[in-house]
Amino acid sequence: MTYVNGRIVHDADSHVMETREWLEPFMDDGLKAELKPLYGREPGRIDKLLDQAKARKGDAEAEAKALDNAIAGPKGWSAFGAFDADERRRVLDSFGFSSQLVFATSSLAPALAAKTEDALYRGVRAHNLAMGAFCASDPRLIGVAYVPLDNPARALEETEAALAAGNGAIWVSAGPAGERSPGHPDLDPVWARLVEADAPFVLHIGPGTKTQPAAFRNNGRERAPDLHGGGENLRFADYIMLSFAPQVFLTAMVYDGVFERFPALRGGVIEAGAGWAPEFLRELDLGFKSFKKTDPYLQSMTLTPSEYIRRAIKFTPFPGEDVGRMIADGGAELFMFSSDYPHPEGTNDPLGRFERTMQNLDEAAKDRFYRANFEEMMGPRAIRRAAAQKPEAAAAHA
Repeated sequence: MTYVNGRIVHDADSHVMETREWLEPFMDDGLKAELKPLYGREPGRIDKLLDQAKARKGDAEAEAKALDNAIAGPKGWSAFGAFDADERRRVLDSFGFSSQLVFATSSLAPALAAKTEDALYRGVRAHNLAMGAFCASDPRLIGVAYVPLDNPARALEETEAALAAGNGAIWVSAGPAGERSPGHPDLDPVWARLVEADAPFVLHIGPGTKTQPAAFRNNGRERAPDLHGGGENLRFADYIMLSFAPQVFLTAMVYDGVFERFPALRGGVIEAGAGWAPEFLRELDLGFKSFKKTDPYLQSMTLTPSEYIRRAIKFTPFPGEDVGRMIADGGAELFMFSSDYPHPEGTNDPLGRFERTMQNLDEAAKDRFYRANFEEMMGPRAIRRAAAQKPEAAAAHA
């Protein structure tokens, strides 16, 4: 029996926990000299965790123990399948997920801290090649590449390279595209290429995420620990702001006409919560109604803003959010399941937590959450590729 117990489930958010040497096969010596090393120059806590996880390789007893109820087991770099592709394949078998989007955890940091545009894009190329290589081990694994939109020509070039490396989705910053809106016509070739490739764009916590402004932290008190008791992750006031950047980004994509020009473009908002989405759609339509009388760009739209979003975008709730209430409020077509494995934020039983909020929903709505919405976002090509590895899933769709 698998974790999903016979249900067809796609996982819209998982991560690789990169090793120190993760990027090195994909970087030349010049780039290595330009970018900061992953995890710094001196071994630390992460290296110890990685060494311990690597030591179980080939030890049948240790591997069996790590794989036993992996969803509730150790997380982070110690998790089974955290960085080893063979282990991740076995994790998918254990969980029963039909496919899984795989995001970076740390390997974008060197590129995003680059001092030059060239180093940024070359560092991103290394990251995207590494993601493609990891996910090549199993067609159920769908690599998520990252493309900075700052330079439209280089963004298109990196999109091509990322797709050629086998990645199935393109992560973009939820912030502005350099000095442009993401809806600027200069970026139309990128959106057109994604439509042609039948691949979605995704927003994810990280690049472009808004956090509490620094001045608000000057509150006369010592700063509290983060979510995990340390200092590098989110605090309470940052969490409350996670939806801000996606709302600004999606508003631009609607208002600047991207979803009008590219009706087949699809995307997802991942790990930013989802309880805000129904009210966001109502606010978009209220603004549309209020400003349409004088705004020629709104007058040229053939759909309402919420209709563009419903056609194009899916959202992943956090475990603990009331998915049943969201679906009743916003519609079953908006939301999809994610585990966040092996990050601890995914909890020790994400499916169970979601399921407890959906007791009053019919099976069709649940199937949309666990399966159909992901398939709509990813497109038939990605789903056929994953189903080829899972004959029983393919048969269920016949």
